[in-house]
Amino acid sequence: MPLENHLKEYRARLGVNQQEMGRLAGVSRQTISQIERGDYSPSVTLALKLAKLCGVTVEDIFAYKEDNENES
Repeated sequence: MPLENHLKEYRARLGVNQQEMGRLAGVSRQTISQIERGDYSPSVTLALKLAKLCGVTVEDIFAYKEDNENES
């Protein structure tokens, strides 16, 4: 998946578990888990909420990586 993230590291810095992070962001624990595993790409709104909760920019948490398989 081209969207990489560091949400788990930032969540750990805050000292909250997935359940608490989900509550703070208004989503389920499962959603936080899926984001951290890279199985789910959050909406722009959710990415902004998570960044605000962590006190960083969206770019600090999420990075889009181009798929290089199509290069010659």
